[in-house]
Amino acid sequence: MSLAIVHSRAQEGVSAPPVTVEVHLSGGLPGTNIVGLPEAAVKEARDRVRVAIQNAQMEYPARRVTVSLAPADLPKDGGRFDLPIALGILAAQGILPKENLGKYEFLGELALSGELRAVTGVLPAALKAAKSGRALIVPRENGAEAALASGGTAHGAGSLLEVCAFLRGTAQLAVASSAAAIEIPIAAALDLADVRGQPHARRALEIAATGNHHALFVGPPGTGKTMLASRLPGILPPLTEAEALEAAAIRSVAGCGIDFHAWKTRPFRAPHHTASAVALVGGGPVPRPGEISLAHRGVLFLDELPEYDRRVLEVLREPLESGHIVISRAARQAEFPAAFQLVAAMNPCPCGYAGDPSGRCACTPEQVRRYRARVSGPLLDRIDLQIAVPRVPLVELGEAALGGESSAVVRERVVAARDRQLQRAGKANAQLSNREVSRDCALTPSDRALLERALDKLGLSARAYHRVLRVARSIADLDSAERVATAHLTEAIQYRRALGNS
Repeated sequence: MSLAIVHSRAQEGVSAPPVTVEVHLSGGLPGTNIVGLPEAAVKEARDRVRVAIQNAQMEYPARRVTVSLAPADLPKDGGRFDLPIALGILAAQGILPKENLGKYEFLGELALSGELRAVTGVLPAALKAAKSGRALIVPRENGAEAALASGGTAHGAGSLLEVCAFLRGTAQLAVASSAAAIEIPIAAALDLADVRGQPHARRALEIAATGNHHALFVGPPGTGKTMLASRLPGILPPLTEAEALEAAAIRSVAGCGIDFHAWKTRPFRAPHHTASAVALVGGGPVPRPGEISLAHRGVLFLDELPEYDRRVLEVLREPLESGHIVISRAARQAEFPAAFQLVAAMNPCPCGYAGDPSGRCACTPEQVRRYRARVSGPLLDRIDLQIAVPRVPLVELGEAALGGESSAVVRERVVAARDRQLQRAGKANAQLSNREVSRDCALTPSDRALLERALDKLGLSARAYHRVLRVARSIADLDSAERVATAHLTEAIQYRRALGNS
C-alpha cells in the first residue's frame, strides 16, 4: 500500500500538539496536494520538498501525492513539516522502511539543497515527545535546545540524506547534547552593594523579592530607581528546573534564542515606553508571546510608567492577577503564561521634583494630578509596594561612603523566607488566595481595627486590604515570625503611601 505515516508536532501557543503526517501515492496526473488547514508556508512545502528530494539524488514520484496533516482542524504554519513530509513521500515509495518511522518524531525545514534549517518552538515539541516515548529528530542547529528536555532522546541532523541513512540503519545520528547549564545570578554583574543610601527602598526591594510582590518606585530623576529595579533578579530565589524550562520554552516559541549556559537565570525584560500593546502582551496574525510572557518567572521593568500609553498599561491588569494571557484572533486563540513580577518606576510630577526639599518643582497641583492620572487607579491597586525614593545626599555618594549589603547576603535571607512560604502554603505569598490570606495572615482584633482605619484613611479597596496582608506576611517571614505582628502590619501599610506623600 502506497501509504506512509510520520509523526510531527505543531506549534500552538507554548504547547506542541501532535500532528500525524499521512502521505498517499495514487494514480492520475502528477501533482502534490497538502490538506489539513495548512497556511501559506506549509503549502509552499511541496516545492521545497520536491527540489530537496531531487537534489539529494532520490526520485520524486511521478504520481499524485496527497499529504494530510491531521488533525484537520488544527492550523499548521511554518516550515517545520518539510522534513516529515519528505520522509513520508520517500517511505510511501518504499525508499525508506516504514516500520522505523513510528519510533521517531520529526521537525525541520528543508533548503532546496536538502540541508536542514532550524525552526522555532523545538523545546515544547521535545518535552512532549519525551512524554510520548518517541525520540525526536531535528535540524542540528536545534539539537542543543531539544536536549534541554530531560527524559527524552533527541538527534540532530544536517541534511535529508543523513536522516534517510539513519532510518535505513546505514549511519548513526549523534544524540544531541546541551552545554552544562549553570545558574548565573544577575547579581554577578549588578550587585545591590552598588546602591548607595536608600535603606527604605532596599528594604522594600527585599520584601518584594521575598513574597514575589509587584513594586513601584516613585522619586525624582537620578535617585536610583532603575538601579534598584535592575538588582531585583539578583536577589530572587533560583529557578527550579521546571520553571526554567517554562521560560526557555517561551523564548523558543518567540524565536529569541536560548542562552544554553544561563537558561536557568531569571529573565529581566525592560521594554521602552513607546512599546505597543501587542509588543507588551503578544499578538499578531499568528499569535506570538509579548514582553510579559518573555518575562515569565522573572521581572518586567517599566521605567517612566506614566509615559506609556494608558491603553497599553490597562492590558496588564488581567495578567497581573491571573498569571497568563489569552490572545484571541478570528482564526485561532493562543494562551501564553505570564507569571511575571512587575517593577515600575515613575517621577512624582512632570518635572520630576515634586516633594523634593530643594523646592525645584514648579508644577501646579492640576499638572501633578493629570500626570499621575495617566496611571489608572485599578492598575496601582494591583501593585503591592509603592515606595518613595528620595534624593540621596551627596555625602552618601562619595567613595568614603559605606556600601550596603551585597546581593548574595540579601538573597540568603530571601531564599530562607521563601522556603518558609513554600512549606506553609506551597506558593509565594503574592499568590495566596483570599481564603489562604485569612488562614496565614490572621490578625488580632486591635490589628484588624488598625488596618481598617488605615485603609479607610488612604481610600484603598478590598483588593488592597488583602494585598497589604500578603506583604505583612512576607515581612513576618523575613523575621522568621509565625504570626503577623503589629510591626509587620504597620510596615506593610506604609508601602501604600508613596504617591500620597510625594
